[in-house]
Amino acid sequence: MSRSGMKTYAANREAAHEEREKLILEHLPQVRLIARRIHERLPESVSLEDLVSTGVVGLISAIDHFKPEHNVKLKTYAEYKIRGAILDSLRGLDWAPRQQRRKCKQIEAAIATVEQRVHRTPREEEIAVELGLSMEEYHGWLVDVRGVNLGSLEGNAGEEEGRDLLKFISDNEENWPSRQVERAELERLIAEAIERMPAIERTILGLYYHEELTLREISKIVRLHESRVSQLKSQAILRLRSYLIKRWPMAKGEISR
Repeated sequence: MSRSGMKTYAANREAAHEEREKLILEHLPQVRLIARRIHERLPESVSLEDLVSTGVVGLISAIDHFKPEHNVKLKTYAEYKIRGAILDSLRGLDWAPRQQRRKCKQIEAAIATVEQRVHRTPREEEIAVELGLSMEEYHGWLVDVRGVNLGSLEGNAGEEEGRDLLKFISDNEENWPSRQVERAELERLIAEAIERMPAIERTILGLYYHEELTLREISKIVRLHESRVSQLKSQAILRLRSYLIKRWPMAKGEISR
């Protein structure tokens, strides 16, 4: 390579390095936002900074492997990689003790039992009675199981989102008629389950998942304490899990794990 060619190569490499560093700095707030939202669902023993560090690794991977020709925004691809990196790191931790998982299953079973008996969405008081708990004790259980939800239904939701992104990473499986019918039916069931929930729980889920607000921000909108918002969110997810387990056989094994 000629001297002028070497200079051009070095200049291009330096420019690419600077662009990479610029993109990393530009998307760091996205990493912290995703890490903070996941951290809200976990026990205090899990370090937020550890989640952020892991998310940065996911961000760098996204930037290094991003291909604009796939017609997907870097922010969208980065969110998938950041969230995936954080969730993968959590799966290796024993942050959801067996007792918490047991409580989660008991609440789901109580919701299903009461719903079958009264033929409507059960109230909090009815769920607590079915469990043999006072309201205060039941609310404590909802706080305890908030992390378990991340590793079950919410974790699977993230994986489903990953399959959405596979359509521009590998093949076109998402275009299969069977996949489209399956997705449409699942979306219908989820919408049906959410429609049956108490209005406050629907509102909280909408603000959290669609508007991407934090629990603190939601608490100000619905005028409830942040801890109460967390309880209602956990309860809403458990209602959704209970509803899907009975009506979506393919998800049954995944959701219950």
